[in-house]
Amino acid sequence: MPTKWGPDLTDLPDFRVRKIAHLIVTFASLLALTGCMTVGPDFDSEQATSVPNQAERWIAAQPHGASLTGLNAWWGQFNDPLLLELIDAAQRQSTSMAEAALRIAQARALLVSRYAAALPDVSAQGSVSRGTTILNAITLGTTSQAQVQASWELDLFGGLQRNSQAAQARLTSEVANWHSARISVAADTANHYNNYRACEQLQALAEGDAASREATARLTNQLAATGFQAPANASLARASAAEGAGRAVAQKAECDLTVKAIVAMTGMAEGDLRARLTGKSGQLPAPIDFAVTQIPAQVLSQRPDVASAEQQLVAANADIGVRIAERLPRLALTGNIGPFNFSSSDASLNGGTWSLGPSLTLPLFDAGRRAANEDTAWVAYQTAETKYRSQVRLAVKEVEDALITLDSLRIRDEDALLASQGYHVALRATQEKYNFGLASVLDLEETRRLSFNADNILMGIRRDHVNAWIALYRAVGGGWQAGDLVQPPSAFPKTTNDQKGMK
Repeated sequence: MPTKWGPDLTDLPDFRVRKIAHLIVTFASLLALTGCMTVGPDFDSEQATSVPNQAERWIAAQPHGASLTGLNAWWGQFNDPLLLELIDAAQRQSTSMAEAALRIAQARALLVSRYAAALPDVSAQGSVSRGTTILNAITLGTTSQAQVQASWELDLFGGLQRNSQAAQARLTSEVANWHSARISVAADTANHYNNYRACEQLQALAEGDAASREATARLTNQLAATGFQAPANASLARASAAEGAGRAVAQKAECDLTVKAIVAMTGMAEGDLRARLTGKSGQLPAPIDFAVTQIPAQVLSQRPDVASAEQQLVAANADIGVRIAERLPRLALTGNIGPFNFSSSDASLNGGTWSLGPSLTLPLFDAGRRAANEDTAWVAYQTAETKYRSQVRLAVKEVEDALITLDSLRIRDEDALLASQGYHVALRATQEKYNFGLASVLDLEETRRLSFNADNILMGIRRDHVNAWIALYRAVGGGWQAGDLVQPPSAFPKTTNDQKGMK
């Protein structure tokens, strides 16, 4: 009859039961120590992310006529539905936003792996082999065994916790980068759209000027043919007409190139886009003025690029703790349990095996590698801090620049309008004098040139005024709020585990 070999797990002696209980108590004591100590500096947000000297107040003048305190519905205040459609289309087509979304998915997967590293790892293993076994005699038989193996590194010094903190901060940073890309795409689209609307007006001015020059050239040629004007005056008038016609062609080409740029950004068919653009031909977007009433520190908290830089600083701070923990002892609990079977022609043995115990790793000699890694982490933190402060200073500068530009363009618009109106009056008067022979062609063309330049300057100022509002929108964070980081947009790509329903 087959003999039974090996202990039965259900019939363990009392001393073995006490041994297991002792191991469990020891493990519980070790587990209680886990998390009691976290090495590395704790992140001090007030000290590390303190805003430079510009945080007290704005130096630049505020825009006048302020009526908007929030920025969440910024683009809706342009009162241009087509602009909203173009921005939405551009954001769907944006490669920078798609790349940022992929980086979010990558950072999310890294965060999952960092959390998993602090949890037990359980695996199953089975084996079947045939060979000789010495049981009173050499016996040829088959051995089969199945085991469940588990290991758990106890986070005695908080290295795993710091690793998770760094991964969480980097995920938050990537989400902020996505918002930054979204703001940039919206602002760039609005700039192109505004430039096209201004280009339409400049083209209309150029075509009107060319038509006026052509009419003057025809009249001058007729007068020269009858001897009332010198041939030189006729040549001058024809040259002026050719100059105006060439300028109109060049302006039309510039408008066509702007359309091409919008097509490239939005992915819309050019024919459909041109049909949509005819709706408000030559009409600039008209944003409602708003005041930047918050102090710089509050405005900067709305900028996703600043938030991203801050989160990179948080991650670098956590990395220091990770590197310090690598220089300290590591403790892990390992164990396995499973049935065991040996069968041969002479005997059949059934039983089970188990083991449970701690595993301690002490770093003794690494030729300074771990110390160098810690030094590298400190330098990386200082680099991240420098980048953060540089980003803050740049953000303050961009807001101040936009405010100064807005105030300057507001004043210049008033002067440019007066100049344009005055030259229009002078041009009409000179044209009438010329028709009655009381003014020369030189007088007429000089007045026409001044009037045309004044019109172009006025149109350029109004175009730049809208673009300055768009620049201010970008500078103050585009209506983005820090709370947007809590839940990333659902459009972000999911990881493979997410697609399988794993959390």
